[in-house]
Amino acid sequence: MHRRRGFTLVELLVVIAIIALLMSILMPALAKVRKQAKAVLCQSNLKQWGVCFTMYTDEYDGYFHEGWYGSSPARHWMSVLRSCYKEPELRFCPMATKPRSEGGRGVVSAWGIFVGGWSGWGEDDYGSYGINSWVCNTPAGQEYHGPPEKYWRSPNVSGTANIPLFLDAWWFDGWPEPTDEPLEFEDRYLSSGSMEQMGDFCVNRHERSLNALFLDFSIRKVGLKQLWKLKWHRTFDVGSPEPVWPEWMENFPDF
Repeated sequence: MHRRRGFTLVELLVVIAIIALLMSILMPALAKVRKQAKAVLCQSNLKQWGVCFTMYTDEYDGYFHEGWYGSSPARHWMSVLRSCYKEPELRFCPMATKPRSEGGRGVVSAWGIFVGGWSGWGEDDYGSYGINSWVCNTPAGQEYHGPPEKYWRSPNVSGTANIPLFLDAWWFDGWPEPTDEPLEFEDRYLSSGSMEQMGDFCVNRHERSLNALFLDFSIRKVGLKQLWKLKWHRTFDVGSPEPVWPEWMENFPDF
């Protein structure tokens, strides 16, 4: 007679323990790879937005859209570029696809407009990218946030590689200034006090950085502290003293 042989309880427990150990080692690595893949997809989205903006400026004699002024949100990027993109998902960074109006929270949430939109939108728009609103060809005398000499009206200017156009954001637009302070907390919606415009873009979405499309239509990752060194508008002083960094940003890489 042959004696049957199988795994003992101790052997099974050892195997399970080894598998659990390997999983604990592999899971963080897999999570990191997943985040990196989403960051690459985000940059791919921004590349497509660069094509959209190029198509628009080519059609309108090298000038950008009119942008927000008065009560005309229909002139904003979601409306004027709608014919250039077919999939609404292109408005979302892959790291932030759930609008706050649908329960999204924290840095992985997207901005959202409730059903029916705002007066003049015409559609229900959601997304997690925002435009540098200093980039627009607003009619003379209609500038919303500053004098006309601040605006970038065309991509045909010098220094385009340091002029942000379209990037990861908490909201769909913003008019940053060098004197703007960082967010008090990592979550924009927990921060108190005045909501300064740089805060619309100070979002820790890609490991202490965000992805940005620049006026030369190039894409690169930008550290959050570096936001204050970009040329947001024509008179933006990139040499201004750095702000006091809040606790959540203290250990972020410098410029």
